[in-house]
Amino acid sequence: MIGQAIAVGGLGVLALNVYAVVLIVVRSRAWGTRLYRPMLLNVALSTIPILLAIGMIVGTLVLLAAEPGRVRLPVAYLIVSGLAFVVFFPNSVYLITELNFSHRRSDDAVPLWFDIVMTLTLTLSGIVNAIVALAFVQTFAIVFRAAGEIPATPPWWSWAVTAGVLVLGCLGVYLGRRLRFNSWDAARPWLVVSRLVAYLRPRGRMRELVRFVGAHAVLLVVLYVMVYFPIYVLVIGWALDSG
Repeated sequence: MIGQAIAVGGLGVLALNVYAVVLIVVRSRAWGTRLYRPMLLNVALSTIPILLAIGMIVGTLVLLAAEPGRVRLPVAYLIVSGLAFVVFFPNSVYLITELNFSHRRSDDAVPLWFDIVMTLTLTLSGIVNAIVALAFVQTFAIVFRAAGEIPATPPWWSWAVTAGVLVLGCLGVYLGRRLRFNSWDAARPWLVVSRLVAYLRPRGRMRELVRFVGAHAVLLVVLYVMVYFPIYVLVIGWALDSG
């Protein structure tokens, strides 16, 4: 039963992403407007955190199986892949900002209702991708640290890490929207820091950053806890009862 639920959930995530792409293409074909390629790119980028989370889990398990009893290499891989996950995680959260309708022109023939459905689907796909990716990471971290005795509820430290990732993700969205940085710019951290410091010097900019990150982070934390906690408790409870 749990396997079927996971399969249906996975298909639902895939369907939501595909539907977002379909709506973007239909908008262009049905009303003869320019295909808004940045949206298509953003949908693709928003799936990267899921792929990185899977790569982190599978890679760590393979390394552990290859050399039982030796954890130095698996831990090193886990740290590096974890950093990559944090760097690319904002790509999923970023789709929230599509709700500003920056793609829409005043003379567009596209009905407003269609753009509302399209942007809402796009935003939801990003949020769902973020939740799924982070859920993979949090669950694996709990299991990895538990060493065989999985807690019935997520421990506090896993929530702290999760909250930190969400806040950093929202900060990444701010950097992307305001300073046009992307995940690859993490390879030049001093450039990012210097430009951010210069940007925040004018009065009111720091307040804007705090409000932007705070508002988005609270929304994502509420949504994430609302989805992850009951699923974790139900799945782990089922597993413990079955065992």
